[in-house]
Amino acid sequence: MPSVPPLDTLARQRAAIAAGETTVAALVEEACARAEAPDGEGARVFLGRYGEAARQQAQHADAMRAAGVDLGPLTGMPVSIKDLFDVAGETTRAGSIVRRDAAPAAAADAAIVRRLKGAGAILVGRTNMTEFAYSGIGINPHYGTPANPWDRANRRIPGGSSSGAAVSVTDGMAIAAIGTDTGGSVRIPSALCGLTGFKPTASRVPQDGCFPLSFSLDSIGPLAASVACCALVDAVMAGETPALLPDIPVSGLRLGIAQTLVLDGLEDPVSSAFEVALTRLSAAGARLIDLPFAILADIPQLSTAGGLAAAEALALHRRDLESRPQDFDRRVAARILNGAKISGADYVDLLHARARLRREADALTAPFDAVLMPTCPRVAPPIADLESDDAAFGEANLAMLRNTASFNFLDRCATTLPIHREGEAPVGLMVVGETMGDRRNLVVAKAIEAALRQAQDRSLAAH
Repeated sequence: MPSVPPLDTLARQRAAIAAGETTVAALVEEACARAEAPDGEGARVFLGRYGEAARQQAQHADAMRAAGVDLGPLTGMPVSIKDLFDVAGETTRAGSIVRRDAAPAAAADAAIVRRLKGAGAILVGRTNMTEFAYSGIGINPHYGTPANPWDRANRRIPGGSSSGAAVSVTDGMAIAAIGTDTGGSVRIPSALCGLTGFKPTASRVPQDGCFPLSFSLDSIGPLAASVACCALVDAVMAGETPALLPDIPVSGLRLGIAQTLVLDGLEDPVSSAFEVALTRLSAAGARLIDLPFAILADIPQLSTAGGLAAAEALALHRRDLESRPQDFDRRVAARILNGAKISGADYVDLLHARARLRREADALTAPFDAVLMPTCPRVAPPIADLESDDAAFGEANLAMLRNTASFNFLDRCATTLPIHREGEAPVGLMVVGETMGDRRNLVVAKAIEAALRQAQDRSLAAH
């Protein structure tokens, strides 16, 4: 099996190309070769690969560069897209065999696909995912499940639903990946696989041409090696002019440490990594303030039957569930069918409750630069432990989604940063921002990222 390469950033790759140290063709060839390696995870990571087209586009990008033509801020960067996004002429399966024979997308790519291509990105493939994006685990019984790079011997879950997205980056098959996040589906696989991931405020990135899970909760975000990488890709997808994030000191930042629910039942590796991160941020001058956040306990109570996601998913899938239930992942089908327990009046009440809790949360967190918590309360368990045990799967799924899903409900932006020591189980730190405060969230996350990296470097040098 190909070794897992060290993560590389968009900035380093672009600089290497500009300096003549490598070419777009060489970069894309390596990504495609890793995806195609028979002893790698590529067959489980991708539901469709664009190797030939990607290689041709790379040759074109090099020729344009040689002619002095700038194709955009992502020129030549190999990027994967989740199997939820329309590409003209292709069927968007959404990780399901239910849609295997669905009509292909007509003439138009999804909005974010158009923007990525317009910025010069080279698409290398469509990544595997939980069927219809409906779990935080990442298991797919139809197309296989890519294994977490941390522990291939025990084949641990990658996290979901953007499972293939995360592994495409960790294994060097793409330098950035595009996922969706309805309850944590960018942040969970990023955290469990040791990546940085960004969930934007939902309305900032257009969802035209993206197969939905929940119209109320879906968002589209990147997974990559650093905050700066995520910020660049996010700006492209949001239709903004990419600009370098400013460097600010972590000293003086007011960081709320959420106390309700999100710290309950942490596994030891998560608790330990989180405490070390907080200690290092405090030592760097950040002001850490315990933040009672009772609202976070109210949100799961409102969603006991699956909440908005189940109701909206049932509206989308009920006819297929009636006519071909055998084609669904049974775990996904069970979650969607929970939506039948929600009456129209319940749904309206839930929308009103969401609006009220958002207002209350906005007032509570306004004095802070960000709110911090572990992204997931556990590290990745083995796939085999959950694959055949539906009760264990359900319990693990709720645990993985617990900390992340509340901030989809509150429509917040959030960044997850890796905070584990090299060689240990990946653990994520979630940095939660305000609604439409996306750039500020990325600036704060970058400051935290830098402070933690500097502290880690000092710790390694001391030993």
